[in-house]
Amino acid sequence: MMAFGLGPQEIFVILLLLLLLFGAKRLPDLARSLGQGVKEFRKSVKDISEDVDAGDDRPSSKSS
Repeated sequence: MMAFGLGPQEIFVILLLLLLLFGAKRLPDLARSLGQGVKEFRKSVKDISEDVDAGDDRPSSKSS
């Protein structure tokens, strides 16, 4: 299985480097923060797309 063009060996090396750089105690906090950031980003994208879709339904208020 290849994720983002990376094989299992490359993913293992990246995870090992992360463990060495940040330590075992800090990794869960980093993952939690990353997850919250992704969740907030998706929510913002959803809100913006809903606003754009709602704006398409309204008649144009341009004066010519």
